[in-house]
Amino acid sequence: MGSIIHAKATAMKQRKKCKYVHEGRYVAEVEIVLVEDDTGWSPYLSVEDAYKLDDVRDALRREDLESAAKYGRIYELRPVVYQ
Repeated sequence: MGSIIHAKATAMKQRKKCKYVHEGRYVAEVEIVLVEDDTGWSPYLSVEDAYKLDDVRDALRREDLESAAKYGRIYELRPVVYQ
């Protein structure tokens, strides 16, 4: 006889959040979705969003701003002289 597995229903909520990825003299502002549920792993990113952040970081490392800009806004950091 086969066994019956009962899965516990968990309420999942999603909320948008901006993550900032800093590499060298550039920062990318990338929108991701955080998933919140009843597990101990909450909140967490989807696999797709984790790869998106990795892709942005790699593009910024190569200074490929065109590719990085596909995921969000790109900022250039410049030193500020204080007198």
